[in-house]
Amino acid sequence: MPSSVANESQFRFQSSRSRASCPSRSPSEPEAPATPATPTTDEVDQTLSELQLQSQEIRQQQDLIASTSSKGRGRSGWQVKASKLSANTHNRIRNIVESLKIKPNPEKPMIPLSIGDPTTFGNLKAADETMKAVLHSLESGKYNGYAHTQGHEVARQAVAKYSAHQRTDGDIDPNEVVLCSGCSSALEYCILALADRGQNVLVPRPGFCLYHTLAEGLDIEVRYYDLLPDQQWRADLVQLESLIDENTAALLINNPSNPCGSVFDEKHLLQLIDICERHYLPIIADEIYEHFVFPGSKHLAVSSLTKEVPVLSCGGLTKRFLVPGWRMGWIIVHDRKQRLANAIGGLKNMCGRILGSNTIIQGAIPEILTKTPQSYFDGVIEVLHSNATLAYKMLKPVQGLNPVMPNGAMYMMIGVSIERFPAFKDDTHFVQELVNEQSVFCLPGSCFEYPGYVRIVLTVPGPMIEEACSRIAEFCDRHFKKDNRTFIEHGLLDEDLAF
Repeated sequence: MPSSVANESQFRFQSSRSRASCPSRSPSEPEAPATPATPTTDEVDQTLSELQLQSQEIRQQQDLIASTSSKGRGRSGWQVKASKLSANTHNRIRNIVESLKIKPNPEKPMIPLSIGDPTTFGNLKAADETMKAVLHSLESGKYNGYAHTQGHEVARQAVAKYSAHQRTDGDIDPNEVVLCSGCSSALEYCILALADRGQNVLVPRPGFCLYHTLAEGLDIEVRYYDLLPDQQWRADLVQLESLIDENTAALLINNPSNPCGSVFDEKHLLQLIDICERHYLPIIADEIYEHFVFPGSKHLAVSSLTKEVPVLSCGGLTKRFLVPGWRMGWIIVHDRKQRLANAIGGLKNMCGRILGSNTIIQGAIPEILTKTPQSYFDGVIEVLHSNATLAYKMLKPVQGLNPVMPNGAMYMMIGVSIERFPAFKDDTHFVQELVNEQSVFCLPGSCFEYPGYVRIVLTVPGPMIEEACSRIAEFCDRHFKKDNRTFIEHGLLDEDLAF
């Protein structure tokens, strides 16, 4: 027991004893020495109780001090750490591109066929009607404040009407439309509304790397189902179905595809729907390129082919209207059998994370969607298809390359027989040296989980795509290694001397 407590208790004990034992005396009488007296039982019990209470309080204080010391009263220095979410969030394209040792050839102007922004080169611009719609929205003064977190009613009505083709009956309720900050935000909301930590989502390979970026930081596993280049990038259905287990939350379909430029036909979409119906999987449909389809092909919204499987369709203004920086996307909920249950509430809750998307653009949506002429869209498709055709014709004869002609979107995948280019160890090295020698920048297939390929964009001006393809051909001709069989076939080597 601490001495201060013992002394204080002893003092109180003695004082009490003295008062109880002293008889009354005259003021003139000298004070007699205090005579020790035997304490009563009640006095002893009271004193012991006080001592026990004080000891208990002291122990509690000591425990609190020890606990505080073990945890630390605060940081001993600057020890700020990244959150687990931020540390585990990676953009695969950025990581790979930043690892390249690039020094473009100063004698040749740079041609970046890597950038998925259709406005980069200035040859593709937003329609005048689209620009005027924003001006009218701004001048009206009606859209400077916050909107409903799902978006202004008038904007959602316009999107519902614009997207009527996604259902056979054409009837989409504005309450089934969620406006988002770009299509990437729409995809994030869908993934987070359907998948929990520890679950998995099926995504295409090759595929847009953002799917992985959005999921991995939240411990949502990404499982890749393969697309087959020799079958116009249709999904490998057997391999896809083998990935499904009780923790699979959704199947993500990107149609038309980035990076492949493929457009699934009705038969293949029905095969995918059948798998989802048998395994009770909702579909996340990334259909941002739904209107970027080349002549001879037709896009069908997956939601138009089923009432059984719920579909969350993601779209937006970004690509068709050539305004990616305006960040206006949307989700359309197709759940006619009401099988998504409280996931719809969760999806709407996600909108509250940023309190809605850009209201000025929301105000312009009705005019943008109704007044932009079809001739404008036709002109954009003509440029993309012309560039695709030109690139395919120029690159198909090049030894070591195998371009796959796209049917839509704004990209082309080109196979590289890397074993025939011994100077390069992989597709990433191939791309790096293509930049250094020819100043042409493509993205390696590794960016899309598909090594052995490169991706080019088709939004550049015609003369630029022609020049780029010429340089790629020159680069390949220089580094391609012919085997003996090739020389024999061309009569340049006697077969008896070859082996």
